[in-house]
Amino acid sequence: MPEDVTTKARAEALYSDLVRLAYLVLPGTEKRVYRLALARRIVDGVLSGRMGLGVPPGAADGEVAQAQLRARVLRRAARPSGLLRFGLNPWLKALPGRLPDPALTAALARLEMPVRVACVLRAVDGMPRYQVRDALVGLGVKDPWAAMEAAEEVRLPVPATPFEPASPRPVRRRSKAPIVGASVLTAGLLGALVVTENGAALGEHGTRGLRLVSAAPDAWTKGRRTLETWPARGDLTTDRALTRGALSAWAALRTGTVRGGSAQLLYAGHLDGRTVAVLRNGERVARYSGPGRPLEVTATGTDPSAPVALGGGRYLLAPWDTEAAVPGGDAVQVRNGVTEPLAPRTHCGRGPVLDLTGPDGSRTIGDLGGARPVVLTYRTDASSAAERTSTSTRHRAGQVAMPGQLSGTGLKLWDRLGCVLPQPARPVDRADAADFWSGSVPHGGGSADWVCTRLDFAGGGSAGQAALVGHAADSTLSAGAGGCDERRPVSGLWWRADSGHWYYLAAAGRGFTPEVEGPLRHVNVRGRLLVASPRGDADHRPDTPVDLTVRDT
Repeated sequence: MPEDVTTKARAEALYSDLVRLAYLVLPGTEKRVYRLALARRIVDGVLSGRMGLGVPPGAADGEVAQAQLRARVLRRAARPSGLLRFGLNPWLKALPGRLPDPALTAALARLEMPVRVACVLRAVDGMPRYQVRDALVGLGVKDPWAAMEAAEEVRLPVPATPFEPASPRPVRRRSKAPIVGASVLTAGLLGALVVTENGAALGEHGTRGLRLVSAAPDAWTKGRRTLETWPARGDLTTDRALTRGALSAWAALRTGTVRGGSAQLLYAGHLDGRTVAVLRNGERVARYSGPGRPLEVTATGTDPSAPVALGGGRYLLAPWDTEAAVPGGDAVQVRNGVTEPLAPRTHCGRGPVLDLTGPDGSRTIGDLGGARPVVLTYRTDASSAAERTSTSTRHRAGQVAMPGQLSGTGLKLWDRLGCVLPQPARPVDRADAADFWSGSVPHGGGSADWVCTRLDFAGGGSAGQAALVGHAADSTLSAGAGGCDERRPVSGLWWRADSGHWYYLAAAGRGFTPEVEGPLRHVNVRGRLLVASPRGDADHRPDTPVDLTVRDT
């Protein structure tokens, strides 16, 4: 019974958070009563599937489900349809007796949409910069970094009263269909879409009797190096109150991803004034910071040598790693397997983070937004072309060359690339950046690289993600450019030059030529780079899709 109450409370908290997001992001042209009613209507529509939820109850990946919910609510609230104002009475009748403090709403209302969204996500919700950037890109914001910088200059007032959306359940309207939809929604929230505060999925099956285990200190020296052989480290591994509290918190979540009846202790100790315990089961890691604080459960990936983030910029290293250094820089101090606090190398906090040396050599790992850093590798345009014929066979056979430390061009590229790639939806063990075009972009674009990054997912499978990366730190070229195939690399995107005119850019790898069909004119291909102007008004980004293909040359 207590677990059901906890589950219900988390579902209601999720609903309230989504309503608050919509309320704060909506344009400030409505009175508070209409603004709150519109916010609830947007969230109810998204959750019931009437606005394209696409995540049915019982979805296996709660992290992805929550991200989809937030993205859909954000899109509807940032540019609300005028039709939402018709038939609003059921939501107006369900408003609380006390409306939200107007001070925060008034401050946000004065901001342009991109800056307002960045303020809400960054200052109110406390999201990392790279996640805010990804959200702005999803809204079609052309210069997300400029919007974020403007948002960080805004000083928002602290609300005098907490946000109360009234009933933490969807509004039940008169027709039977919406009532059924609301009932399905409630069941879904209480099951598959109930999440911890960092978005980890909670299942419906209990984990009573969960017990704590730990590996012997020398287990990793006597056989295969796996996560199961990581010893428990930290100065509080024998503190039964801390470890029992962490274990009880995980068991109370009834996490369906817990396999068997045990959780492995990886770390328990004092960190920068905090007490932290880290447990692992299968491909999930839980971080516990004491009673009254949310248990953070995240997917780990399957790389046995990948460090585990402990928070505060510290990482727990694999017991067999012998040296650590800042990429291209000084040695990193490590005590009892834990690194000193590491500041991000980049303005977005993503990209190369550590050079590690172990029994199999050296490697560079980077933070792409997941629970654990991943191995980063780099291949030049020439080497990518030379390897292209054998890549498919090598990957099917599971044969991947041992990576080394990034340096020079590869390190600089990943410093820029880390802030451009969207956060992967699944845990990644390795990311291989293949530079398939380098050169100068006309119309003031400057020098840039076109990159096809292959992401190798934990548990199998891979995907390609293209990006155009400008060499200058403030380059307007840098942007994600959809999927890519490293065997026949080609990618394209719309780009706005400093003149204000839009151009379509596309590039292909060595031995290939890009070809396009769409609303284009003055198509010019030179050095495997295609540049074209839109038909009609070049001052506005065309909405008609462009069909991009590649042919052998």
